[in-house]
Formats: sequence, C-alpha cells, structure tokens
Amino acid sequence: MHKSIIDLWSSVKAPPVPELKAVTLDPKTTALLMLDFVTHACNETLRPRCLETVPAAKKLLTAARAKKVLVVYAIGAVTPGRTIADTLPDVAPLTGEPYVQSGPNKFLNTDLDQILKDHGIKTVIVTGTAAHGAVLHTADESVFRGYKVVVPVDTISAENLFIEQYVVHHFTLGSRVKDATTLTRVDLISF
Repeated sequence: MHKSIIDLWSSVKAPPVPELKAVTLDPKTTALLMLDFVTHACNETLRPRCLETVPAAKKLLTAARAKKVLVVYAIGAVTPGRTIADTLPDVAPLTGEPYVQSGPNKFLNTDLDQILKDHGIKTVIVTGTAAHGAVLHTADESVFRGYKVVVPVDTISAENLFIEQYVVHHFTLGSRVKDATTLTRVDLISF
C-alpha cells in the first residue's frame, strides 16, 4: 500500500543547503520590493524573526536608494484600516515611493506590474514577511510575468524556521521559478 507524506513525515531529511550567490544588479532596471514590513505583520508576537531581518533590509534599502533603485512597498489587504503609515520606522517609505495593497500576491488587483513596466524594470529584489505569503507568491508571480527575481534570505521571515526553509527550497526547485530566481544575502548584492 502506498504511504502518503503524512505516513512518512518523520523520515524526511532536509535537502542540502542551497548556495547563495553574489549578484551585481543594474540600478536602472532593478526594483526593490519591500513587502509587509508593517507593525501588525512584523512584531515580537507574530513573527519575531521579522524584526531580526529589519537591519539587513534597512542596509539594502539604504544602498538601493543611494543608487536610485526603484523602491516599491506593499502592505497586506487582509486587515481593514491598515495603511502604509503602519510600516516600521527603520524601513519606512520616503515621500513619493510607490506602494500597493493586496493579499499575498502583491500583483493581484494592484498596479504593481504597471509600476514596474513604467520604470523599465527587469529584475526585482523581493524582501519581507511572510515568507510563505507575500514573499513566495509575489516572487513566483514576478517570474511568471517575466521578471528575474533576487531573494536575499536575510531579509525574509515567517512564523518559524521550517516555513522559511520550505520557501527557500521552493525557490531552488520550483518549475520555472528556479531558473529565474537567485538566492543571496544583502552583503552579496551590489549595484
């Protein structure tokens, strides 16, 4: 009789650690997506690891802005009344930086794709929380829409390590996604 994954759950071994790669990006054709770095999603109670990613995200944000990389923010649409003003102060948007509001897939029912196209974007750097929500679905949708994706693993978070691990593993294995996604760290990104 066939055993399901539930039957075999405890026998599964984690895959090998993926290689992180250095990337040099063209600031004119790259956008930094800052996903759900907001107080109701990135906090000590729900996702304490998100707070640990903020210094790396801030470092990347500062470097991107210095090179005039397009920065686009996204916040969740799940809870009514949430606004871009809920963004954590260390990584808050500057006046004029665009933002969208949607569920896990930040392209869904937003003008994100048009914003990226209007700026000639070919590559997106995907950062944020929740790894299994906004990061996963927005990165995948970016690939399906023809963008190259860069995921600095030190800027993504979830409720626990297993979730982060399976999302990173998905980026190394997912059909079409693996060929258009580069896993890296903030200190391996240059513009």
